[in-house]
Amino acid sequence: MSEVAHKDAPGSHGVEESLPHTEAMSMVRKELADIIQGDPLLCDLPAEITLDEIQSQIALEYGQAMVVNVRRADNQVMGIVVTQNATVLDLKHAIKRHFVLQQNRAKGPTKLSWKYVWKRHWLYFDGQRLTDDNMKIKDYGIHNKDEVTFMKRLQER
Repeated sequence: MSEVAHKDAPGSHGVEESLPHTEAMSMVRKELADIIQGDPLLCDLPAEITLDEIQSQIALEYGQAMVVNVRRADNQVMGIVVTQNATVLDLKHAIKRHFVLQQNRAKGPTKLSWKYVWKRHWLYFDGQRLTDDNMKIKDYGIHNKDEVTFMKRLQER
């Protein structure tokens, strides 16, 4: 078990003491949660925040990213953050990251064949399918807070 030396802990009086790794990580998580809750920019983010989520939130604040609302078949809407010049493929990757992170936090199953998902479903915006993975989503007319629908593909003959 690894231990962390901690000489500036409250009550340590400059004396170096060792903490087990799990205890040190617990302290860091608590401090991070306190910082997040106290910051108006980050306060709506979960306590178990990832670096990617922090970077996305900062990019949103600086206008370098936008939120695309993705409506699932069960009418659940997911706010997906992508860069301003994102392609359809970037949006698909962001949807995957969002879903996997959501499942991890809910302790749900995370094994999913995304190749199968994209083979069986389309993303639609304003009645048009987002078929070209290399096309920028802005070229489809998608802007900040627009809604994209995740729909099952109809049998093509």
